[in-house]
Amino acid sequence: MRRLSAALAVAHLRGAIPVAASLSGAVLLGVSLLAAGPGVPPAGAVPLPGAGVGCPLFPADDVWHADVSRLPVHPRSGAWLASMGGPDRRLHPDFGPDGTAQPYGIPYSVVSGTTQKVSVAFDYADESDKGPYPFGPSTPIEGGSDAHALVVDKDHCTLYELYAASWNGGRPTAGSGAIWDLKSHALRPSGWTSADAAGLPILPGLLRRDEVAAGDVDHAIRLTAAQTDKSYLWPARHQAGSAANPSLPPMGAWFRLKAGFDLTPFRPDTQVVLRAMQRHGLILADNGSNWYFTGTSEPGWDNALLDQLKTIPAGAFEAVDTSSLMADANSGRVASAPSPATTATTARPATPTTTRPKPTTTTRPKATTPTSPPTASTVTTTGATPSSSATTATGSDAETTGTAAAPGPADPNSGPPPAPSAADVAAPARGAPDHHGADALLWVAPVVLVGGFALGRAERRRRARRR
Repeated sequence: MRRLSAALAVAHLRGAIPVAASLSGAVLLGVSLLAAGPGVPPAGAVPLPGAGVGCPLFPADDVWHADVSRLPVHPRSGAWLASMGGPDRRLHPDFGPDGTAQPYGIPYSVVSGTTQKVSVAFDYADESDKGPYPFGPSTPIEGGSDAHALVVDKDHCTLYELYAASWNGGRPTAGSGAIWDLKSHALRPSGWTSADAAGLPILPGLLRRDEVAAGDVDHAIRLTAAQTDKSYLWPARHQAGSAANPSLPPMGAWFRLKAGFDLTPFRPDTQVVLRAMQRHGLILADNGSNWYFTGTSEPGWDNALLDQLKTIPAGAFEAVDTSSLMADANSGRVASAPSPATTATTARPATPTTTRPKPTTTTRPKATTPTSPPTASTVTTTGATPSSSATTATGSDAETTGTAAAPGPADPNSGPPPAPSAADVAAPARGAPDHHGADALLWVAPVVLVGGFALGRAERRRRARRR
């Protein structure tokens, strides 16, 4: 993670064996796609396992769920892609099997509202929410230097996120922490970090097995880049840039897979992920390896799916201008009918923010054993102590007064690139995983009979540890 220093390489918990929180396969009976206003998100998102439909990962009209498929291309798209390795760089899932009890990726847990909460000592207390946090010795923590811990209180629909978390023998510490009301559009105060460099929540941007299995990934996906500008774009709230250079992407930069990219050579589950990248895109939320996108740390990710995703070239993506989606600079709510935008507003903090050097990258050989499809898991919660059982997936006030991004040269990668050949997709090269670091479509609930017509739902990440 971006602001990590050697002094912050705190110990973290790795002993708990996570439990996969997945959904059983859904029976898809029908689908109806109805035209809606630009930027309007889909209805009926796949609920977070263990949390239930009454506790969504932010409201349906939040920017995390926005349709960006018809937004204009950002004028700096070509420059940003070039700074991220160029068009031949490949996408990389920053999660998946690694032969250990806790696969690599970012884990999360779901707990009851009675779970005991504790105070946490923060390194960046001035930009952290005081808490207390439902954090204990059994809370799963991400392996590596970032040591993220994500916990959802399902009864109060509240998300707690920690960076560089450690139980520390009962004296919990973390680099930073943020608390999110999942039913609210509220963003962090302008210039504040969170558990992530961009000041955004992490959990809503993680790719999960259950939603891939259900055929519906209804949100943007968290992305990292090696170098970023000292600025940020709504809905991001914080920068962690290496230079004040508009040719580098800022935190909050949004990328989408081009509409003309051919999905037909890919597996059905790969297509589910790629369609989400076309419709909802990827949002730059942290410093790390270029084009690494994040998923849950949980057993069962299929290596064949991950290998296909590794064949997608960066040239198949373009940065988009999301400024027309902003209804309020201090809110994540999407405007109901945004008008086309020609430039994007970039916010620069009034005061410098602390950054941390990137840790050394490490790699670990990848496990190649077959994985099983997701299965339903049992939700167990208790509220007596921080170590109570939990459903575990191992798995803005952005100110608009900054320097606006000036139009750049024409994007040489604006045309749809060819998809990988069928042979490339069918037999991708296996490499050791790196441990590191506008019209929208309204999805109608399954099988509704109206006037004789059946309307139903359709098709429902050790990494080179970044920074």
